[in-house]
Amino acid sequence: MAGQKPGMDQMSTYPNSLPDEAEARAALVLGLRRRGIGAREVLAAIERVPRRLFLSARHHGLAYEDAALPIECGQTVSAPFLVAFTVQALGLAPEHAVLEIGTGSGYQAAIMAHLAARVETLDRFATLTDLATRRFAALRLENVKARQVDGLDGLRQKGPYDRIVVTAAVESVPESWIQQLKPGGILIAPIGKAKQPQSLKRFHKTENDTTAETLMSVRTVMLQPGLAKKL
Repeated sequence: MAGQKPGMDQMSTYPNSLPDEAEARAALVLGLRRRGIGAREVLAAIERVPRRLFLSARHHGLAYEDAALPIECGQTVSAPFLVAFTVQALGLAPEHAVLEIGTGSGYQAAIMAHLAARVETLDRFATLTDLATRRFAALRLENVKARQVDGLDGLRQKGPYDRIVVTAAVESVPESWIQQLKPGGILIAPIGKAKQPQSLKRFHKTENDTTAETLMSVRTVMLQPGLAKKL
């Protein structure tokens, strides 16, 4: 199709067009429950969001496997368990404003859009934010906005936020993120060095201090500064 953007072949049919799609999503949710994901609202959101829509056609058959998969711009979409675990750990409420740093495919942001009042999601790749925007529109999610922004700066003009979640690792949390988090807010990010096991940490901000706890070990790419000059 003339003018079709890369990676949008998965939108040629609506995500629910596969006869076994609902069954596959239900099986994924059951597997997540068995692995300890107990928040019903998180599981319901995962069952509602068609992961296939966030993948290229060649990976549609793996959409409901609990595995990370490649996406555009040399990035990956996280395994459903990591998404579910992270979103559950955020403790989202219907009134919350959320900042996500690292849009990727937009899958996690779409799930959070079912649980929070507003989601702002940032990525350094214009291709990824464009694709995510089209996916959100296909799902009629009007409370989530993808923007090409340097994630290390956050998005001050739309803050402060009740929750901040980061999908790529940093060696330490930038002060800009802490400043954009409301007192009483939670920030979750992988902390560590490149090509080494990292710690997924949850930070709680109070009026006077910020405390941290380690949730699990992860291994992910490092968050890169600036905007991508291509893609």
